[in-house]
Amino acid sequence: MVAALATTLGAGVVLKTAPTPPPDIAKAGKPQRGAYLARAGGCIACHTDTKGGGKPLAGGAPLDTPFGRFVPPNITPDPQHGIGNWSRGEFARALRQGVAPDGTPYYPAFPHAYYAGLGDTDIADLWAAFQTVTPVDAPAPASDIAFPFNQRWGLWLWRAVFRQPARNAPAPDRSDTWNRGKWLVEGVAHCGACHTARNALGGRSLPDGHFAGSDALPGGDSAPAITPGALRENDWTASSLAAALSTGLMPDGDVFGGAMAEVVNQGTTWLSPADRRAMAAYLLNADPPDPKD
Repeated sequence: MVAALATTLGAGVVLKTAPTPPPDIAKAGKPQRGAYLARAGGCIACHTDTKGGGKPLAGGAPLDTPFGRFVPPNITPDPQHGIGNWSRGEFARALRQGVAPDGTPYYPAFPHAYYAGLGDTDIADLWAAFQTVTPVDAPAPASDIAFPFNQRWGLWLWRAVFRQPARNAPAPDRSDTWNRGKWLVEGVAHCGACHTARNALGGRSLPDGHFAGSDALPGGDSAPAITPGALRENDWTASSLAAALSTGLMPDGDVFGGAMAEVVNQGTTWLSPADRRAMAAYLLNADPPDPKD
């Protein structure tokens, strides 16, 4: 009876978290804006093995975690080894729902929960940008996930408990700058993917762990707390934080290292000064402007 109940409950969870069909996104996108969003979203940083001399978006450097080794795949428009045979709707579902064209769920190493807030225009622009990438006819190395985490059906159960889509809707009582920062930080830029504490199963510890920092990043790396209070305690201001997202230089004269250096070099340094200021304003909750500036 217990087994039957567990099976019934499990089936209910799977139905609850089952993906919806790929959406019909027919509009033509703007590749230049899509390339900008790809920088903001970390696509280049994650899916390009820069240190290993890899080609753009042909597969990233391995991510070693307690659950196994994840290798970001080839997402060039190659039809065999990349996403060349995908439809625009399948691309949208992969980003917003974290589901592959064949219906299997992606692991949360891919920050699809943060991309859930991307609109149809964002998806169309990203899709247009990816079509301009040179196809790479080579597969990325396979991931090596430890048992039982290599059983993908279990991801539906995991999602029912831990997946929390981006909450980056604008706040009506805040400025356009602050809301733009929220859209970036809580959504496409997925800052919380590294800077939010996680539990033993890899779920984000929300709300208490939001931006509280994490010591469980791939490769034994860590990420500091980036709550407004923590940032101010470490002498960050809106202007110095915006500048650091461009240069990687911290208030004490040191520079970002580890994963954050790559985030800056492959991502935020390519953003507009206005967007970097918006991210800083949101992270410091500095609206009106930070009085320390």
